[in-house]
Amino acid sequence: MVILDVLSISSSPPAQRARGAARVVARAAGAGSVIGELRQSGSSKLLFPRPRGRSLDVVTLNTAGGVTGGDEFELAAGAPDGAQMTISTQAAERIYRALPGQTGRVTTQLQLGDGARLNWLPQETILFDGAALRRSLRIDMAASAQLLACEALVFGRTAMQERVTDLWLRDRIDLFRDGQLVFFDRLRLDGDAQSCLTQAAVANGGLAMASVLWAAPDAETALGGIRADLPETAGAGSPVRDLVFVRIVASDSFELRKTLVPLLTRLSNDPLPRTWTI
Repeated sequence: MVILDVLSISSSPPAQRARGAARVVARAAGAGSVIGELRQSGSSKLLFPRPRGRSLDVVTLNTAGGVTGGDEFELAAGAPDGAQMTISTQAAERIYRALPGQTGRVTTQLQLGDGARLNWLPQETILFDGAALRRSLRIDMAASAQLLACEALVFGRTAMQERVTDLWLRDRIDLFRDGQLVFFDRLRLDGDAQSCLTQAAVANGGLAMASVLWAAPDAETALGGIRADLPETAGAGSPVRDLVFVRIVASDSFELRKTLVPLLTRLSNDPLPRTWTI
């Protein structure tokens, strides 16, 4: 006779959660850069790492299809002395509704050696209603290195008439130069993001925004040209020497790209990765 365990049948099994970790390091080789180290596990994949010009191009992919509460993703990337690398994503990342009390975590660490160049160019992160996300980007770079980094957020898809009225978001960027913290940025949104973004002092109704960092020797010399090409809903400044920070706000992701793509193309001094054109 078989006796069923009623308690174990009736109790809800724990929800499955996605985990992903990846590490990629470029290595200078002659006039270009090649793979120096490559590791990936779980739902994090690194696609098509191959040289393009002087740079090693890498495309990241989340095979889980997005991030929800309890998911954890980590990426570490390095460009040692003299190496060059560009990292992009296959598509926009999606942050889905989370169960109460559960938060998705996305952590990125970038390291740049002397004379290195790294372009961190992920496509937009789309936040859906009910999402909960803690995201961080830490950059450690030598003073002689060059960094172009972009992080873009989209609060719902306007074409689908989506509204984000329930959101928990913690987003941070930390930039260290020769071991010293020279720049940090914090974004915190709780509750009804739609109402918060309508405020004039926040986004004045904009539902898409991007933060761009250009850190390089004499980076501030590009400030005048950058400002000349920005719309009224964007601004740029040089908070410290050798650094330019740009914030762009737009009505939706399409309008955001109208400003973002020319800006990134100009600062990268190279065509954007092909994934940005798909």
